[in-house]
Amino acid sequence: MTEEMNVQVNVYEVGDIVRGKVVKLEDKQVLVEVENSKQSGIIPISELSNLHIEKPSDAVAVGDEVTAKVKKVEEGKDGEEGLLILSKRAVDAERAWEDLERKFASGETFETVIKDIVKGGLVADVGVRGFIPASLVEPHYVEDFSDYKGKTLSVKVVELDREKNRVILSHRAVVEEEQARQQKELLSRLEPGQVLDGVVRRIADFGVFVDVGGFDGLVHISQLSHTRVAHPSEVVKEGDVVKVKVLAVDPEQGRLSLSIKEALPGPWEGLGEKVKPGDVVTGTVKRLASFGAFVEVFPGVEGLVHVSQIANRRIGSPHEVLKEGDVVKAKVLDVNEADHRLSLSIRALLEEEAAAPAEDYSQYTRTSETRGFQLGEVIGEQLKKLK
Repeated sequence: MTEEMNVQVNVYEVGDIVRGKVVKLEDKQVLVEVENSKQSGIIPISELSNLHIEKPSDAVAVGDEVTAKVKKVEEGKDGEEGLLILSKRAVDAERAWEDLERKFASGETFETVIKDIVKGGLVADVGVRGFIPASLVEPHYVEDFSDYKGKTLSVKVVELDREKNRVILSHRAVVEEEQARQQKELLSRLEPGQVLDGVVRRIADFGVFVDVGGFDGLVHISQLSHTRVAHPSEVVKEGDVVKVKVLAVDPEQGRLSLSIKEALPGPWEGLGEKVKPGDVVTGTVKRLASFGAFVEVFPGVEGLVHVSQIANRRIGSPHEVLKEGDVVKAKVLDVNEADHRLSLSIRALLEEEAAAPAEDYSQYTRTSETRGFQLGEVIGEQLKKLK
């Protein structure tokens, strides 16, 4: 009501809110034609913006409509109305704080333009000075922020203190929320048993993390290969494109278990085409048990040599004849690809070797007729050749 009465008599007082149009820009101030009043107003450059500006044109242009607060009324001359000293910054700040408090309470995401780059982060104009610390700009480390000036970023208010004029914003929070939303959506579409293409992003001692379209799933070291792996770097390196099989999905916890091993052909696949009963194979003794020895004949394929098939004599334990790491030859007795069973026999080879007839060397033995010779006969023959 007070403001309305003042407008009618064309008089404004300190604390009133006025509207006007920018009519002139000077070096350190702006001239404003105040609406419905004979009074003129000026806005000092320090009252134009909550951010530091070098010149008035950084904040306003001639013809702009502005709303400002009367900070001071100078006395007029010869009965004229006094000049109004105005603050656009005060009105902007009041509105901005109310808006920021609402956004902070609701967690709203909004856009802002980066006005400046300072030590430790970025400065944005959100009606008041908003600061984005370097650690809250992106989820990843950014070495050079020079490209951010003038850029529009989506942000959230993460800290607000009106008394200290402190506004902390975060672009990183917005990016991470969007990533989490996309990841949850991706996980909801995945099911155990699916085979996907992925990219190895990170290698750890316990396994590797594979990106399958925006989400990193874990391939445990036990799921890297059909053979034993001491360290994941033996099998893959960062950047490798691999096929993985989904083992388990937990959208709520944001976990995805994958297997490279399960996406590869099994070591037993096609074994029946590689070996048949009667074939002789060479392998390494991997394990010894009371009932026999397990011999690896192909990567990931172990055949059993039953204790009765280890030696051509009776033994009480495989340990009497073999030890882990021994390289042995064995005869294939049976191949069961479906049940992953391969029966071998070392004894069969030993018995075959024992039963083989001794080689006849009699053709290489000198007879009594050819065993002796006379020196004279040899010399005589040589003399005949010289004649």
